Amino acid sequence: MGRRVVVTGIGLVTPLGHDVETVWSRLLNGESGVGRITLFDASNYATKIAAEVKNWDVDDIGEDPNDWKNQDRHTKFAVGAGYKAMKDSGLLDEGVRSLDPDRFGVYTGAGEGEQSFSDFAAMMVAGLSDNGDLDEGKFIRKGLEILNPVRELEQEPNMPAAHLAAMFNAKGPNVNCLTACAASAQAIGEATEIIRRNEADVMIAGGAHSMIHPFGVTGFNLLTALSVSNDEPEKASKPFDKRRDGFIIGEGSGMLILEELEHAKVRGAKIYGEIAGYGATSDAYRITDTHPEGRGAISCMKLALEDAGIKPEDVDYINAHGTSTGVNDRVESLSIREVFGKYAYQIPVSSTKSMTGHLIAAAGATECIYCLLAIRDNIVPPTINFETRDPDCDLDYVPNVARKVQVDVALSNSFGFGGQDVSLVVKRYAV
Repeated sequence: MGRRVVVTGIGLVTPLGHDVETVWSRLLNGESGVGRITLFDASNYATKIAAEVKNWDVDDIGEDPNDWKNQDRHTKFAVGAGYKAMKDSGLLDEGVRSLDPDRFGVYTGAGEGEQSFSDFAAMMVAGLSDNGDLDEGKFIRKGLEILNPVRELEQEPNMPAAHLAAMFNAKGPNVNCLTACAASAQAIGEATEIIRRNEADVMIAGGAHSMIHPFGVTGFNLLTALSVSNDEPEKASKPFDKRRDGFIIGEGSGMLILEELEHAKVRGAKIYGEIAGYGATSDAYRITDTHPEGRGAISCMKLALEDAGIKPEDVDYINAHGTSTGVNDRVESLSIREVFGKYAYQIPVSSTKSMTGHLIAAAGATECIYCLLAIRDNIVPPTINFETRDPDCDLDYVPNVARKVQVDVALSNSFGFGGQDVSLVVKRYAV
């Protein structure tokens, strides 16, 4: 059968909380993490709401915040979730030195950090000539005075992976992929393949992102992708509901400790589940639009099921990409019907983005963790704010209330801008 990959630790920093059990409890209770934007003045923006991470800093894991003042939010989130996952795995208690550092790697799907919006604005003002035109030479000279080179470096997407490797002496493969909303799911899939190929025994895998800043919100507003239901933030994310008007931008991190099965068994690690299947495809269509017939989504779900060696009827739960945008929800529903046939109507399908918002690059990892918890507890989280049925979205979306159900196999979907599609199959661990 080859090398099997299991999950032995999980960590979360999300709009619903900073520890796994708090986040999971709030998801099952149908609580929303969406509110008014506080990270900047959004009063003049079309979208004034987001799912922010509240009251988080690296001192929560024993790190001195002064040592991290130049690091961006996405890195701080990643370090927090990564530390919690390592702690949960037992590897910190045993001592990281017990790991062969050359067989221990990091694979993240992390987005770019917050752009230095205020720095850039200051550069623009400073670079104006007396007649109000931009003086390019003056702009560059002032930029060299204003910009912090370390701060600029820390915006890079690979910084979370670099910091995690340094924290835990992980000298094996160190990679970051940025495939939009599919990034952290792809990181988990590719990290699994690294272990399967015998290039590592343990990998920290997951993602981190924050785009709740003026550039991020402006960009998605220009694409008309964000909800403008500002009056009732907690009700704005409504995946698969006919009233949906766009996604809610969120932020945070989810990290998993992936471990080769025999390596985990030797040290007596607890096992959340097995990463059994991974499928990755491209729509090869448009940059912002999902293929209307779901060709990439259909292919990647089929590949993940094939990789896991299971039939569609073996799947007990689907954590949908479910962004709350018109096209995505319709096409994902169509794609699930195509892959699962009549059985599609018997599978609970829910979108946890209805509560967390869309964590962009970090979404896939957090949602994979929710699948593992569904397997652990035999309960699936709801899709909240589901009130008005859409004829194009006719599956069982677990409306508004969590449901007890036997979950041995779960499928997690992540579909990104640019047409990147990833599906992961996670299974209850069995000998």
